[in-house]
Amino acid sequence: MDAQVAMLLGQDGVTNGAIYALLALALVLVFAVTRVIFIPQGEFVAYGALTLVMIQAGGVPATVWLLVGAGVAAAVLDGRAALGAGQTRRLAAALGWNLGYPLAMVALLYALPLKELAMPLQVLFALAVVVPLGPLMYRVVYQPIAAAPVLILLIVSVAVHVGMVGLGLLFFGAEGARTPAFSDLSLELGPMLVSGQSLWVVCSSLALIGALYWFFERTLYGKALRATAINRVGARLMGIPPALAGKLTFLLAAAIGALSGVLIAPITTIYYDTGFLIGLKGFVGAIIGGLASYPIAAAGALLVGLLEAFSSFWASAYKEVIVFTLIIPVLLWRSFASHHVEEEE
Repeated sequence: MDAQVAMLLGQDGVTNGAIYALLALALVLVFAVTRVIFIPQGEFVAYGALTLVMIQAGGVPATVWLLVGAGVAAAVLDGRAALGAGQTRRLAAALGWNLGYPLAMVALLYALPLKELAMPLQVLFALAVVVPLGPLMYRVVYQPIAAAPVLILLIVSVAVHVGMVGLGLLFFGAEGARTPAFSDLSLELGPMLVSGQSLWVVCSSLALIGALYWFFERTLYGKALRATAINRVGARLMGIPPALAGKLTFLLAAAIGALSGVLIAPITTIYYDTGFLIGLKGFVGAIIGGLASYPIAAAGALLVGLLEAFSSFWASAYKEVIVFTLIIPVLLWRSFASHHVEEEE
């Protein structure tokens, strides 16, 4: 291996690691606030990318009907709770958001010439369809069992993952797809040529990490999520609704996943089940961070990306094995270094 090959592999590793870092941060956030090991995180990557593919092909994305179905289910649950409490205003708000937004998206997507829109608008519509699935998923699936043990929440996450993969096959088919690159520009750094899309991925990841830092440090909702992550019972006693914290957390996780899919769609072919493997590599980074430390999780995810890139050169047939083997010594070290703590009641 010469220096030029090493730099090319390093570029691929940093690009992939930037995406894994975003997913690792989302997984740590979801677990810290809701105790959910969010296995379907990777599915939002595939849904975001393939929804954009369908929009660019000029068709109405099938995921909008999943949004409508989830909105109907959430409206039924919220409506029943509002009627039981005699809160008509709350009922109107629940119906307006859970039903009004999905139906408005359907009407808008059918009315607009999607194929002729500029790429930023196509990306915006793809995110507008996929991202709201996050809080709706929390309302329908996780909020009714929010107090369940972590093992039950994990089993439900596996079921949601399997369901989303099956729906992905139904919505998008078995064929993979790519999207056009955001830019045809490239940057020449000595003997290495850096593609414009790689720069988009890295810069967008850094910008999103910076935006998340600002959100958690400077905004009221961000501080509320931090308080919930530190002490759920204390946050609830201070008036922070657990349901609001859960929905906001899943909204952020869905946004990170969908945006990650949009960013990598021009680089690699995305299939309906591609997201699971990508999300699993982000999970390795999250485990390195102990599902608690954001900086260590991001650094671990970057290490996963570099290890994957160099493994593909030395032992391409075993690169996945090498990456996932990394989790074993981490788990062993953490099991010996930490004491068992009873789950918070």
